[in-house]
Amino acid sequence: MDKGRHFVFCVVTTLLLLRESSQTGTTRNDDAMSKGIGSRGSEEGLPTLTVTTILEDPYVMVRSAELEGYCIDLLKALAAMLHFSYKVKVVGDGQYGAVSSNGNWTGMIGEILRREADIAVAPLTVTSAREEVVSFTTPFLQTGIGILLRKDTDSQDVSFFHFLAPFSKETWTGLLFAYVLTCFCLFLVARLSPCEWNEPKNEENHFTFLNSLWFGAGALALQGVTPRPKALSVRVIAAVWWLFTIALLAAYIANFTALLTSGTEQLPIQTFEDLVKQRKVEFGTLDGSSTFYFFKNSKNPIHQMIYEYMDKRRDHVLVKTYQEAVQRVMESNYAFIGESISQDLAAARHCNLMRAPEVIGARGFGIATTHG
Repeated sequence: MDKGRHFVFCVVTTLLLLRESSQTGTTRNDDAMSKGIGSRGSEEGLPTLTVTTILEDPYVMVRSAELEGYCIDLLKALAAMLHFSYKVKVVGDGQYGAVSSNGNWTGMIGEILRREADIAVAPLTVTSAREEVVSFTTPFLQTGIGILLRKDTDSQDVSFFHFLAPFSKETWTGLLFAYVLTCFCLFLVARLSPCEWNEPKNEENHFTFLNSLWFGAGALALQGVTPRPKALSVRVIAAVWWLFTIALLAAYIANFTALLTSGTEQLPIQTFEDLVKQRKVEFGTLDGSSTFYFFKNSKNPIHQMIYEYMDKRRDHVLVKTYQEAVQRVMESNYAFIGESISQDLAAARHCNLMRAPEVIGARGFGIATTHG
């Protein structure tokens, strides 16, 4: 953290030396105006930096005709320590910064490149593409890419096989394999054991493979069925299978009871793969954001499918602002892909929202400056 602060101080100090302006700073968002000076703001001769930012709760917000939030507090702390004044403006096009079709940068990155702003203090993700044109400080927040959903999002109908919900697909597959293997062992050992054959006139073995399957199924239902094993070796296999089924049924009943009494079911979309496989929930991200380009540049097949979906429907699924994204998640069957830390804050504010467990693409928010 000390190294990060030192780097921030060095960058801002360099900018101050390059500036010769001595205007008093203000924080401005159209009609929202507030003081934006450091601890020596009342003194003349303070250098002034033009700071670009973007409205996004809780980083930059409008409250009582003034800007406030985490990034504004960070800017005030830097101004107080380094003794400079500043004026803040909200980015004109409402974008973070991406390369447009004509090759120019938009958003806050574009304003820095056009010298319309000296630094960008905002939840601006550090990416390799942006680092080629501007400099970034050490990230002041670490985040990732997550999925924001409404808790009652309708992504799938309750099917006839809903009773399978307590266990995962892998568990059911393993159970089926164990069942067939155990029944085969019962059949094989019973065929080899002399005690299982009827004596003396009619040589008959009741443990056929079909009867073995029936015996194993009866144990799964906690029902005693015939034939009953006679040989010690067959009884040992049967006893192990019975103990296994008792433990399995106890876990199944506990999970199914919890599922029915919890009030809310587990989110149907847990991962990005789940998101791609379903068709009822639309999903998108901020237009021109680093998240969008993360999926565009990723070689992961799942990520490529997500990008292709958003690119084909960009006019319908991409949103302009974070506030619009949250509102759309709350009001429609829509999942928003974005910064996980912002999604956690949205979920804390709105009790009907939740972030899916999977988070990918670790990244950080940094302060952007001009090269040099």
